[in-house]
Amino acid sequence: MKKTILVLMGGISEEKEISILSGRACVRALRKKKYKVKILDPKGNFINEIRKIKPKIVFNALHGRFGEDGYIQSILEAEKIKYTHSGVLASSIAIDKLVSRKIFIDKKINTPKFFTYNYNDSLNIHALIKKLKINFPVVIKPINEGSSIGVYICTKKNLNKNLKKLRKYNKILVEKYIPGREIQVAVMDNKALGAIELKPKRKFYDYFAKYSSKAKTKHIMPAPLESKKYKEVLEIARKAHLSLGCKGITRSDFRYHNNKFFLLEINTQPGMTNLSLVPEIAAYRGIKFENLVEWMVKDAGYDR
Repeated sequence: MKKTILVLMGGISEEKEISILSGRACVRALRKKKYKVKILDPKGNFINEIRKIKPKIVFNALHGRFGEDGYIQSILEAEKIKYTHSGVLASSIAIDKLVSRKIFIDKKINTPKFFTYNYNDSLNIHALIKKLKINFPVVIKPINEGSSIGVYICTKKNLNKNLKKLRKYNKILVEKYIPGREIQVAVMDNKALGAIELKPKRKFYDYFAKYSSKAKTKHIMPAPLESKKYKEVLEIARKAHLSLGCKGITRSDFRYHNNKFFLLEINTQPGMTNLSLVPEIAAYRGIKFENLVEWMVKDAGYDR
């Protein structure tokens, strides 16, 4: 008799719609594999709901803050319930672009030049950009959001206008814009599965390009890189995964420019929608979607 799986989806982050899409796809896959599945949208007094269900395993299909930042993981640890994906510490580090970047630099993983900007400081952002010799265009983004939410590529002319859009975050990341190719790598069970190249019709692989078929983003699997460079990006992604202490499956996002890979971030709970990249990479490696989801359930644990 297979265990009952509780799938957490929805939540309260700005990525809740994507979480629902991921969650529904995973529910269908688990039911195909004959698991009994229960679904919970964790908001309000959801801990009591979890206690009523008494699951042995939680499939965490949440995205964004409160879902992949260590928050829900801490609760599941306290309840002694096994869960999918990375643990408390790795999740909280990976979603924090400042902390994770510092670790990447320490591990000699190439990442764009950056600094943090605090809206409460009196420092002039234009002066900081000039002082650090970052030059325009620059990218501004929240420190702890996913799915390219709040990401803006800014010129000197429109920087102040875009800064106002992120005012609610208080502190943001400002980084050198890296032109070039979009390469993303999936890591599963501490091994790199493969790399895919994306060719968005838009300026970059933003929220719309990620989740709308209307965006017509071209996916090229495997990424058409020289054999040596393909192996190199796989190894960088695996190194990043291990350096943050990640578990299960992650996806690392790169820009490839002037023969160098720049790691932008690592996602501890990558999307599982019909346009998502990890399932596409896994399928190329001969792993069916329902087998991928079942592997994640079997890999679930606590004290991750």
